[in-house]
Amino acid sequence: MAEAEWLGSITWRSDDPLMGGMSALDLTTDGVSFVALSDRGAVTHGILERDAMGALLGIRAAPLQKLLGRGQAILPKGRADSEGLAVADDGSFYVSFEGATRVLHYVDMQAEPINLPRPDAFKRYSRNASLEALAIASDGSLYTLPEDVKGDFPLWHFAEGVWSQDVFIARQGDFLPVAADFGPDGWLYILERNFQGISGFASRVRRFDPLIGGMGETVMQSRLGQHDNLEGLAVWRDQDGFIRLTMIADDNFRFFQSTEIAEYRLSD
Repeated sequence: MAEAEWLGSITWRSDDPLMGGMSALDLTTDGVSFVALSDRGAVTHGILERDAMGALLGIRAAPLQKLLGRGQAILPKGRADSEGLAVADDGSFYVSFEGATRVLHYVDMQAEPINLPRPDAFKRYSRNASLEALAIASDGSLYTLPEDVKGDFPLWHFAEGVWSQDVFIARQGDFLPVAADFGPDGWLYILERNFQGISGFASRVRRFDPLIGGMGETVMQSRLGQHDNLEGLAVWRDQDGFIRLTMIADDNFRFFQSTEIAEYRLSD
């Protein structure tokens, strides 16, 4: 079983009026360049500053830009609850949404998005607990799952224009899935959150064979209250060959929360 070492955290502070509610994070293979998504339909890109050993030092980010919808108009508030982000090799990106549960494909920030097919099951998911997590595999296919359902979590797969659902992620305790990413090792990593009111949040990461699902392997679990509301996950390999888990917190636009970026290194 892998052991996770917490390498530290930084806080992302910004005067950008759109800043807040960060729900997803994508990193390049060197862990430096990033794309981040807010849950109010805005996206930004930038650089994670690191020292010679790869430790987090700070962040530089471009102004957030609103996502576009039909007719290249800004997504209306009721359809802009963007939660999951997956960046393809060609630079285009996919965004999953709660509220109006769906996945959009953006060729670039200036283009009108393409609506992926919407299975009937998506329409039945809770408006505030649906497609938080989205990941893209090395073959370009997508994986997503709802945040909360009765029983185990259905893992959806999108390939060749069609959604399929044959695999389930086992529910374990009070944790709910909020982010996903494929690691360079081919495993599907899923970040889960356990919210306990005034006691705060606990976070857990499990990894899975996406063709099998099941219970998977727990590779990281934080103490209750150790971190803020970690909701985005990027998995990459550092210069020493270790897998790193870089996670970003959703501050819910509340003054007493923060946009924390926390990083862990796995021993295996």
